[in-house]
Amino acid sequence: MRIYNTLTRKKEEFVPIEEGKARIYVCGPTVYNYFHIGNARPFVVFDTLRKYMEYRGYDVKFVQNFTDVDDKIINKAREEGVTAPEISEKYIEEYYKDAAALNVKKADVHPKVSEHIPEIIDFVSTLIDRGYAYEVNGDVYFSTRKFADYGKLSKQNIEDLEAGARIAVGEIKEDPLDFALWKAQKEPDEIAWDCPWGKGRPGWHIECSAMAKKHLGDTIDIHAGGQDLQFPHHENEIAQSECCNGVPFANYWMHNGYITIDNEKMSKSKGNFFTVRDILEDYSGEVIRFFLLSGHYRNPINFSDSLMEQAKAGLARMENARDNLKHLIANGSGEMTDAEKEALAGYDRYRQEFIGAMDDDLNTADAISAIFELVTAINTAVKDGASREFAEKSLEVLMELATVVGLLQQEADDAVDDDVMKLVEERQAARKAKDFARADEIRDMLKERGITLKDTPQGVQIIRE
Repeated sequence: MRIYNTLTRKKEEFVPIEEGKARIYVCGPTVYNYFHIGNARPFVVFDTLRKYMEYRGYDVKFVQNFTDVDDKIINKAREEGVTAPEISEKYIEEYYKDAAALNVKKADVHPKVSEHIPEIIDFVSTLIDRGYAYEVNGDVYFSTRKFADYGKLSKQNIEDLEAGARIAVGEIKEDPLDFALWKAQKEPDEIAWDCPWGKGRPGWHIECSAMAKKHLGDTIDIHAGGQDLQFPHHENEIAQSECCNGVPFANYWMHNGYITIDNEKMSKSKGNFFTVRDILEDYSGEVIRFFLLSGHYRNPINFSDSLMEQAKAGLARMENARDNLKHLIANGSGEMTDAEKEALAGYDRYRQEFIGAMDDDLNTADAISAIFELVTAINTAVKDGASREFAEKSLEVLMELATVVGLLQQEADDAVDDDVMKLVEERQAARKAKDFARADEIRDMLKERGITLKDTPQGVQIIRE
């Protein structure tokens, strides 16, 4: 497998630290609201990375944090008249609901900042002891210039950074480039913990370094997140981790591209800000996932109604192939013919195309194209019916590949009410009596209700649109 490493700006063969194992850390949400479609992209993309590496036989340990200590959470708590932990716990639960709708598997570990305060304090203390950080009035800052490789991930140099650096109101630091590791408590209602520098709370960047160290070790295989996190978040993680641990922080860095809304940057002020919860009112989670994987993860993608409709149609094509096979399994019989055996052997071509695409820097767009080629081959092979065994084995291959990209995991509600079944039976009776006018009338009535009837050698198939 080759991965585009943001650190080196080139594709590199993935060589794990420990053979057969992969340790992955992905930056998770700051839990003060429902997550939006831009947040959803890294959740889905790197969930797919995890699924694919497991498919290829890796023992994956996947860690994705929750930032549950942050200014935004504190402000939201003040607005609602509740505590910061109440806000964070509420939106952690909401995250799980929306992530499940997108078929995003829970991480092996979902560490929270609030549960890692001792580790964070130890980390900061080590940086102070080694001369890379200093304390001022209860705040602790990292001395950026003391890390010679600062800027190596985002490819920015100190001179350029210095030109745009500013010291914010209330900050007392030695250099505008320095960043906060620990923040002293400013207001009595702020969430805070006791530490050697007085009551306070962690800065943003330190949390991921401390939690990655605890759960994955000093050096991890892959660190991933959105493109917007390259600087300053990931740059600062590298600086503090490598100064604390004395070894490289992560061997591979992966970053997904931005999402625009109708070719414009998403913004609440523009009224084009969409949470996943909003979008789920109109589209299934699998349609959203299909959309997010339909382009290469490093490229920007545009969210629009027309593109979502295309995603819906594309997923429906896969679902129809799956449902046709299930109908054949339920109603078919017999063992495979020689022609079916030959067709089944030909499916391996699409499996190899799929693997080749995913091995090439997680190219989900081409991998999905390979699944569509498989769907076409399956539909061609079963258009005049098929043996139950062939349908079963065809479904196995389709589900094998679809599961890797997290699609076709949710069953449609195929329950048919008694009124519909009575109409279907009446239509069958009308066809048998050669009353085709009545049969067509019933078919059209059902069509208006979003139900299509497909006559097959194995019987009538009821398809919900």
